[in-house]
Amino acid sequence: MKIQTKPYGEIEVSEKQRLFFPDGIIGFEDIKYYFMLDSREGPYYWLQAEGYPELAFIIMNPRLFKDDYKLMVREEDLKSIDINSRDEMLDFVILTVPEDLTKISANLMGPIIINRKTRKAKQVISENDEYTVKHYIIDEIKGRKKKLVESR
Repeated sequence: MKIQTKPYGEIEVSEKQRLFFPDGIIGFEDIKYYFMLDSREGPYYWLQAEGYPELAFIIMNPRLFKDDYKLMVREEDLKSIDINSRDEMLDFVILTVPEDLTKISANLMGPIIINRKTRKAKQVISENDEYTVKHYIIDEIKGRKKKLVESR
């Protein structure tokens, strides 16, 4: 099927790329369907709202910039989208990309979890109080490099 997207205009997508968010995404509770699109640049994905070409989120695996990231969510959140084991789940965080690219941030407090079998998804609230809605990716990468130098 063809859809209109924010990043790429009209493209062909597969039903396998379609995700169902029973509760929507925080702030967009009425929008239930999104398509997960590969990014043409970097380790990112686009979460494109179905029927709303102007609405798309950039998401990524948080472990790519924060290797000690620990997903801590309530069991009831997992059960609500039929996740019974870690193997059934993918998790991502939403990025904010301002004009100043050194200030790209990730929302570690509100991760997106996806049931890889059923394609049901949910934005949840992390139970890890170390995480914020504005976690700067560049700072994390610099911190990781500093740790590598210190461990020599």
